[in-house]
Amino acid sequence: MTAEDKARRILEAAVRVFAARGYEASRVGDIAKEAGVAYGLVYHYYGSKKAVLEAVFREAWGRLLGAVALAEETGETAPDQLELVVKIVLRTWRDDFDLVRLLVREVTRNPNLQDELDEIAQGFASLERIVRRGQEQGTLRPEPDARVAAWMLYGALEEVLTGWVLGTLPDDAGAVAAAEREVVATLVGGLTA
Repeated sequence: MTAEDKARRILEAAVRVFAARGYEASRVGDIAKEAGVAYGLVYHYYGSKKAVLEAVFREAWGRLLGAVALAEETGETAPDQLELVVKIVLRTWRDDFDLVRLLVREVTRNPNLQDELDEIAQGFASLERIVRRGQEQGTLRPEPDARVAAWMLYGALEEVLTGWVLGTLPDDAGAVAAAEREVVATLVGGLTA
């Protein structure tokens, strides 16, 4: 197994451990055991439990930002791009619910990661650019402030994911598909010119 494979295995184990136990209740030894590696190897690659959480965040948020950037670059209309972003974000629940659970419960609310807010802001900026471009092209209504519209869309997506994580919203396949349709119809549809 290469060093890269071991580092990846540690991060994947950390996601499962942090999602199941919470960041504060998890120990580096829990991560090592879940990954099937020696305790010291976690420190070798990451240096601390906080560094592991930061690495998980950077990787997960980087993948999500990459997907949003691809949606932004499709050349489709702004409403189509926003619909794609909604689908990408909400389908992450189905594809990797432990990661979403971790992001919702720990990363966005963890004071240890306040330095990572610049990376979160990149997601908002991408949504804002899509909205602004749609307004300029006439495919989205000109009235709402582009920044406020982007925050509303992000906020709605985060609240749906939070509802799934907390168990206050149904999260079976049908419910996930229905949530996609409802967010698209209500928010994207409400912005469409």
